Amino acid sequence: MKKQISNLLAITVLSAFAWSCNQSDPKPKGDYVQGVFAINEGNFTSNDGSISFFARENTTSDADIFSTVNSRALNGGIQGYSVFDDKGVILVDNSASGQDKVEIVDANTMESLASIGTPDIENPRDVVAVSESKVYVSCWGNTGTYPNFFISNGYVAVIDLETNKVTKRIAVSKGIENMIYDNGKLFVGRVSYSGSNYLTVINTATNEVIRELGFNASPTPIGVDANGNLWVQAGLDLAKINPTTLEIVSTMKISSDASKTAGNFAFSNDRRTLYFVLSYYDANYVTHGATYKYGINESQVNVSTPVINRVFTGLAVDPLQGLIYAAVTPSYAQAGYAIRYRTDGTLVDSIKVGIAPTGFYFR
Repeated sequence: MKKQISNLLAITVLSAFAWSCNQSDPKPKGDYVQGVFAINEGNFTSNDGSISFFARENTTSDADIFSTVNSRALNGGIQGYSVFDDKGVILVDNSASGQDKVEIVDANTMESLASIGTPDIENPRDVVAVSESKVYVSCWGNTGTYPNFFISNGYVAVIDLETNKVTKRIAVSKGIENMIYDNGKLFVGRVSYSGSNYLTVINTATNEVIRELGFNASPTPIGVDANGNLWVQAGLDLAKINPTTLEIVSTMKISSDASKTAGNFAFSNDRRTLYFVLSYYDANYVTHGATYKYGINESQVNVSTPVINRVFTGLAVDPLQGLIYAAVTPSYAQAGYAIRYRTDGTLVDSIKVGIAPTGFYFR
């Protein structure tokens, strides 16, 4: 929510000036007030993640806008970006121990305001806000090497955007990843290879864990649909949960082929359709698959007819225009692409962005 001008005289003067210049709107406060941000994870060992930006009417993007504005790189893999009030929060995961951070910026100009590093922030994964000043960041904590990667439990860092400080670390079990907020509850999922099959529920009024919901595979909360139900993916199962009672309403199978993986779920604007990627690796570790859609009131998931016959490293739906944004990663050494589709799967255009795009943020 934009902060209001309280001085009535100032409003009157500004309005008169705008009218005299024959302009209907005031000049934007910065270059990034409205448009699309591509979250580019980058090559993990190169720490070359970035955020690209483009206006919706454009077919070219501004690359690495943080570096352009601040004359320094983010220096890590970018795990997420989101805007709350007029502040942006960037999650930076560096391949070197002790170099992870949350970068807080002016969302309209991308100017750096503050940085929160270790030990408060270690391997940040997702960011969710519950108010203009209260933000949650899921963190893996300290990690080891394969096969003992998750050597410690994770935590959810609570950040006060008024002071730009972590006020609490909520301890949870290992491998936490995506988060969804709904009506006073924060639902915290797990990365697929964590070995933990629990969905953690946190009361955001008390910042305490109130429930651990068990699944047959590591759960990923997707979002709340038009009927108020929370959807969770757990392996090849799709579960519908009542977020008030925390009861599982129903569960359905996405696919019976255990060699395939479902991911990159995104809701349509009306929250009645889920888009997702179903993929698998061949003997040469080349990814194959397609993108499908599922209506929340359908009795089964149809994976016989794809809406888009290719796989992506990220999916999102623009809340303003309703277009599907799909991320393409040709390799971890070259720029990726944001491809725009209509909801029926017809191609609109493509835009070159940064290395390894995995998601989008819309303003």
